[in-house]
Amino acid sequence: MASERTYPPEEIRASYDRYVATRDRVEAGELPWDALAEFFTDDAVFLDPAWGRVEGIAKIRDFLVESMEGLEDWHFPREWTAVDGNRLISCWQNRLPGERPDGTPYQAPGISIMTYAGDGKFSREEDILNMVHVTELIRESGWKPGPAFNLPPRQPQR
Repeated sequence: MASERTYPPEEIRASYDRYVATRDRVEAGELPWDALAEFFTDDAVFLDPAWGRVEGIAKIRDFLVESMEGLEDWHFPREWTAVDGNRLISCWQNRLPGERPDGTPYQAPGISIMTYAGDGKFSREEDILNMVHVTELIRESGWKPGPAFNLPPRQPQR
């Protein structure tokens, strides 16, 4: 069995930095959510805690749009990023709009584990977060989804 090529950490981080810069433009309303699909291989797999397993670029493109509808006022600032081999791990926040009376944001951490495949693309992303914490933040903040909000599937593919 041939060994997998290992890419330089600088290349992986630079690709992720472009991904985050694109996501920032999406959050600002300059681009649609499916603009992030350019950072995935055609056969990529995306694992989301609520939406489940999404396979292939066409389905990932649809998922990115459908899952983010109604969350236009959320932001996802990154906290830190580490690279190990071809794996990139990033901690970020699910930040809801508004703040608590003490000035702190309504936010819950998330982790993305991504596998870099070369040419500026990732072949896998798995997002991990505590959905109970997010649900509690939604209640605490009083946030209501936008009119186009879509619920995740009741029984997502895992």
